[in-house]
Amino acid sequence: MARERLPGRGCCALRRCLLAAALLLGLRLCAELQRAGPQPPALSPPPGQAPRPPGSHLQPAPGQLRGASRRQVTYVRSGRRAPAGGSRSGTPEPGCCALRGRPRLKGPRWQIDLQPWAGPARSLDEEALRFLRYISTIQIECDHMSTDSLATDSSPTKKPWPVCLDDRFGLVHQIRDKQCRLYSLGLGSDDTHFEVGMASNGCEVHRFDPSVKSAHVLESERLWFHRLSIDWRDPHPAVAAQKPYGNTRKLGAILNEFGHHKEHASRSYVVPDKRKPRFWPAADKIDVLKADLESAEWKVLENLILEDVLEQIGQLIFEIHLHWPGFEVSGSDSSVVRFWYSLLKELELQDFRLFHSYKDLSKPQLFLKKDIFNASSCYTLGWVNTRWK
Repeated sequence: MARERLPGRGCCALRRCLLAAALLLGLRLCAELQRAGPQPPALSPPPGQAPRPPGSHLQPAPGQLRGASRRQVTYVRSGRRAPAGGSRSGTPEPGCCALRGRPRLKGPRWQIDLQPWAGPARSLDEEALRFLRYISTIQIECDHMSTDSLATDSSPTKKPWPVCLDDRFGLVHQIRDKQCRLYSLGLGSDDTHFEVGMASNGCEVHRFDPSVKSAHVLESERLWFHRLSIDWRDPHPAVAAQKPYGNTRKLGAILNEFGHHKEHASRSYVVPDKRKPRFWPAADKIDVLKADLESAEWKVLENLILEDVLEQIGQLIFEIHLHWPGFEVSGSDSSVVRFWYSLLKELELQDFRLFHSYKDLSKPQLFLKKDIFNASSCYTLGWVNTRWK
């Protein structure tokens, strides 16, 4: 005899199965939402623009791996600035966001801007020919450039160190009024006829040479010798603490110490010479900067550019050396020459113009240790600041 089924029993089992399935589906959906996180509300596309495909906001940008950080990094040594809007901070990076038609504010610089390569091959031949052509091409004519009248000794001139004495640049007026200032940077050279001549004609001359026997020597009425070496970096704090009167300084630090910096232009200063203190009128200028640094000139020149010391200088007379890259200048031969060229182009960007170029044929004819391009290993170059009055 068949057992009778109770009414409604199958319907209850079906309802329980459906509730269990709905519960499992809800739990899985909650887990997926927690894993994905909150999503921004979808924005309707502008009129005329195709709608974005679903999930496009979650797709990585081209060339970007999943999980990669989206923060933009600008490397100091890359020579490139981050584009406008790439920084997440509220303050834009110096020089990155200047509006057109407005002057760019000066900010701290860590390296110079390298010029483009001379050619597509990026070869030494291309870079060297451009560089040698540049240092051999006079950019501005100087009608009165001879310094024979400034020499007071009877010895023949060992090396030409000319200055531009045109009226338009003001140095000749400063010499006549005995208000000019000359800084001479050297490394053990005995040739001081140029400094002696400038001092005898009324210029305040400071010769910096680490081979000087005393800290500060008053050689004549207007000629000082200082036992200091011009460097392109600050000394290590530990070394500076042990040697508070060390003989290595950056030029900007010396300007501050001697009171020649523009921030100290309103006061006089005294050169710390225990034997005979001497007061000079302070001014925010160096009319002439002469440098013969035996291959340290490239890094010193880079420091003058990066620290904005050039705006306080009227004329530059540098002896450059090309037989090797120079102190702390490294890289391939083509990149070294490109760096040299970029330094000189920085001078041009700051309104310095080449008025003198002298090729020393008495020195070995070497260019980066190679006898090529008919180049000398030593040149004397002179620039005048066209804004200097």
